[in-house]
Amino acid sequence: MTSFGYAATSYGPIHYAECGAGPPVVLLHQSPRSWDEYREILPLLGARFRAIAPDTLGFGASARTDDHRIETYAAALLELLDALGLPKVHLVGHHTGGVVAVEVAAAAPERIGRLVLSSTPLIDAAARERRAARPPVDAVAERADGGHLAELWGRRAGFYPQGRPDLLHRFVRDALAVWPGVEHGHAAVSAYVMEDRLPRISAPVLCVGSSADPHAFPDLKPLAARLPGAEVAVIDGGMVPLEYKADAFAELVLAFLADQGADQGQETA
Repeated sequence: MTSFGYAATSYGPIHYAECGAGPPVVLLHQSPRSWDEYREILPLLGARFRAIAPDTLGFGASARTDDHRIETYAAALLELLDALGLPKVHLVGHHTGGVVAVEVAAAAPERIGRLVLSSTPLIDAAARERRAARPPVDAVAERADGGHLAELWGRRAGFYPQGRPDLLHRFVRDALAVWPGVEHGHAAVSAYVMEDRLPRISAPVLCVGSSADPHAFPDLKPLAARLPGAEVAVIDGGMVPLEYKADAFAELVLAFLADQGADQGQETA
């Protein structure tokens, strides 16, 4: 059963969902999503782990902030771990959550057992230049007739599976929860200097790509190449919404964490 809570941090309360018992694995969502991205995955991982999915600072039901930087999101996450009494965890991140996971693993490598980076973009100088010239991902002008909601839906529809309006509904609900700040997370990713942080990561890494994710899939192998020894896995037919292939994703994560004792993962218990 999934339970919910709040943890006090210097940034304000951080909301989280959790399921199961055992070594802790923390799951970081893309933006502008919330813990709900891991709704299906929590019980699958919770069968063997204490699976925890927080709302990133500024998103979901967590405290709001004016400081939208990857470094700030990561610092708030580390305070959440302190508040929960977790000195070391396995860490999983998807899209923006993967970028936050990179910063956490670089800032506090001693606190990470194993690291899973799902659909995580490689943000180097060239990527920052490209992103500076591209239009907003989710920001749309609010209109009195509510047409901006249809526009937001339409912008995302091509990256979601046909016949699954329920997944788009969940995305729009999370986006409205932080309206009008839906672009903050994307902007934070686009400004992040990742290339300086990747060499600080010492945890074993699994890079996961979803084959039908046009945004992040091209970065799968280039990112893994920056992380010596990183394993690579592909979810065939996977798309931007992680929950679309929840079973396949959970299977990959469980397999990667299965030999946790080989790399001090047992210290997370």
